[in-house]
Amino acid sequence: MPTSATRPAAAARPSADGVWTSLRGVDGQAVALVVQGGVLRWVGAPDAVPAQHAALPRHDGGGALVTPGLVDCHTHLVYGGQRASEFAMRLAGASYEEVARAGGGIVSTVRATREASEDALFDSASARLVSLLADGVCAIEIKSGYGLSLADERKQLRVARRLAAAHGVTVRTTFLGAHALPPEYAGRPNGSGDYIDAVCRDMLPALHAEGLVDAVDVFCERIAFSLAETEQVFQAAQGLGIPVKLHAEQLSDMGGAALAARYGALSCDHIEHLSQAGIDAMKQSGTVAVLLPGAYYTLRDTHLPPIEALRAAGVPMAVSTDHNPGTSPALSLVLMVNMACTLFRLTVPEALAGVTTHAARALGLQATHGALIVGQPANFVLWRLGSADELAYWFGQRPVKCVVRQGRVAEGAL
Repeated sequence: MPTSATRPAAAARPSADGVWTSLRGVDGQAVALVVQGGVLRWVGAPDAVPAQHAALPRHDGGGALVTPGLVDCHTHLVYGGQRASEFAMRLAGASYEEVARAGGGIVSTVRATREASEDALFDSASARLVSLLADGVCAIEIKSGYGLSLADERKQLRVARRLAAAHGVTVRTTFLGAHALPPEYAGRPNGSGDYIDAVCRDMLPALHAEGLVDAVDVFCERIAFSLAETEQVFQAAQGLGIPVKLHAEQLSDMGGAALAARYGALSCDHIEHLSQAGIDAMKQSGTVAVLLPGAYYTLRDTHLPPIEALRAAGVPMAVSTDHNPGTSPALSLVLMVNMACTLFRLTVPEALAGVTTHAARALGLQATHGALIVGQPANFVLWRLGSADELAYWFGQRPVKCVVRQGRVAEGAL
């Protein structure tokens, strides 16, 4: 696998235009795809390809399983340093909150991120992104939240934009300035309130004006920000016309999901402690529930998200890596499919929809990603697998045969 420094530029990769045959859909039926101008022009039975496409090149899929390109809808991919020592602390018995209160956690990554140059952050994040892309990812969300100052949040978001261009992948940027209280505000009489004022008054408007913000997120939790502070950020985002999402109900039931739903949030993420009232509000607003089994696993959590209640309510459930240095250093979305099934008891169809259709919706990308639909950009994956069940069954291997991303052959070969 090439490094970030040696990968070919996106525009230099081969076009995927042509008729893709010898494929099997997730239902086990034979299927063919027609790609022209980087767009899916036709999807159907191999013996029914329209005559107007007969002159296009033919690409033999060799009997591969084909799925939409995967969507990783919750990551913190850009950061400095790593936190393996904190992982060891938790293994020795320290809780997530104890690590944070001891000066570790998010604030330790803030220090490392502030000290790193933009180029250094790009190089480290690029190497991590290569791993996710090799797993079939065609769109990804990247949050800020490890700078906690205007200059350093800008630095993270600029890197996210650079990653999109360098790797030919759709990147949605999320401003997570309200991730933790920066050290310079700690100990102030109204430190949290003053910082949220700065987030809303100074940081968000400036970053939005620079075209760096696609969505806004908040960590609403006892160790982070209150419901009132969360709503203040949401109001600022709403005033700028920016969609919101929320780190909600991870450690306790703060009522954040219901608040987010009132603002039409794209998603509520983590949600281990989500109440029925929160579920009902999310159902009403169409907000996606994003499940993050990597964090659940790493933290050795025992409080399961309310999967059956979400299923009964018809709330769409997405699955993501939550890649971050502290609680989910995961670099395989396919592994998260397995974990979502084994830890959270999702069915295989639910887990597959969770990393395609519903994940795209959690980013507001349902018009361009997450499904094999005529008229959408060509983003799909060929797998060396006999059935869709095997996507959830195997772990520890990479069964990708070929990835077509943004209409180009991005991984594997024709």
